[in-house]
Amino acid sequence: MRQHPIIELVKKDLILEIRQQYSFYGILLYIAATVFVLFLVLDEPEGATWNGLFWVIQLFICINAVAKSFLQESRGRMLYFYSISSPVHFVLAKLLFNSVLMLLMSFISLLLFFALLGSPVEKTAPFVGLVLLGGWSLSMVFTFLAAIAAKAQQNAAIMAILGFPVIVPQLMLLMKISTAAFNPALAIQWNDIALLVALDLLVAVLAVILFPFLWRD
Repeated sequence: MRQHPIIELVKKDLILEIRQQYSFYGILLYIAATVFVLFLVLDEPEGATWNGLFWVIQLFICINAVAKSFLQESRGRMLYFYSISSPVHFVLAKLLFNSVLMLLMSFISLLLFFALLGSPVEKTAPFVGLVLLGGWSLSMVFTFLAAIAAKAQQNAAIMAILGFPVIVPQLMLLMKISTAAFNPALAIQWNDIALLVALDLLVAVLAVILFPFLWRD
């Protein structure tokens, strides 16, 4: 029985990731080395420092793990995918695969932060949920930006230029929401979480609408 094209494309990305294990293990090495260095320098930082460092490292993890998804596809391979699948299926498969990959990386980095830098988090369960939501949000934005950059002659600088005004407000929103998890006197603002989810859905809709035009080029 033939599977849905999106599932087939996700399996393709999974097989490529398994074959190129140096990429996956390279990201794990980056996470472990970075957190270990922070442990040697800071030992157990206070909540605000812990929070800021965590999200900055999440940003670089996402750049390494997700941004390559389109840039690693050669022109010939993209032409082949153009002939066998629709652009909507292709971009949705990329968004889905990168979301799962970033959720995994976010969870691993959170465990290492807890293990080596201590846990100043007062509301652990909401913070874990926010970390997963934040990882998903970052993966959505960088997948979309990588799709645009890949069609600009594989120019990674385009992703950095376009990403700066998008990712900075998103990071500030994530840090604002997560601050409440470090202070028992503060309540998590669900309006901010709804805004974050709305931004993610907007990115997904824009990707579905715009990518077919990029795909034809």
